[in-house]
Amino acid sequence: MPTRRLPRRAARAPSFACVDHDRTARRGFPEVIYCEGKTPAQVVAIAKEILSRADVVLATRARKEHIRPFLRAVKGARHHPAARILAVERRRLPKRGGVVAVVAAGTSDLPVAEEAAVTVEVMGGRVERFYDVGVAGIHRILGIREKLSRCSALIVVAGMEGALPSVVAGLLDKPVIAVPTSVGYGTGFGGVAALLGMLNSCSSGVTVVNIDNGFGAACAATLINRQIAS
Repeated sequence: MPTRRLPRRAARAPSFACVDHDRTARRGFPEVIYCEGKTPAQVVAIAKEILSRADVVLATRARKEHIRPFLRAVKGARHHPAARILAVERRRLPKRGGVVAVVAAGTSDLPVAEEAAVTVEVMGGRVERFYDVGVAGIHRILGIREKLSRCSALIVVAGMEGALPSVVAGLLDKPVIAVPTSVGYGTGFGGVAALLGMLNSCSSGVTVVNIDNGFGAACAATLINRQIAS
């Protein structure tokens, strides 16, 4: 006889958070925990509440104080240090659609790029990473043009003047999601210069998210990828 899956024991809902358990039905993925501003105990409690009805938890912007308590308290948890993400995948989501490219201008942009890449992967996407291919050495992006052309959507991460997304969008007929980072010197104003450069891109159709928001770019790329798969 087939075995019946027993319902999970209901966890006591935290008084400081009202978890949106219907998020999966509406958006295809459970509510995501933003760790900044939350105590380790709060992050753990919210994760356990999500896991009472879901198989996946994603917690972004995890700080040092969040990591050990989370790994100890939440069974199956993994820490992705480069992405600053804590995740639980009791049952991995099926891979759908094509490949999302995550393209980073410089090595200093990797924390944001990895946040995007790991988020796409946990949400059920395939990722190819192309790092340190900024416009100061334009031959680097030209050298991977054919590989990029095979991807369904591209997340392009850059600080400084933020020129890379315009270059990539001018070379390819693929959706480009630009992510400005806070990398740069004084007049970069913590990513504002890159943000304005991307918003004023001469290459048409570039979508721009907020400064350092690799997670937001990953969500957009995942939705695009799902539409291609459907």
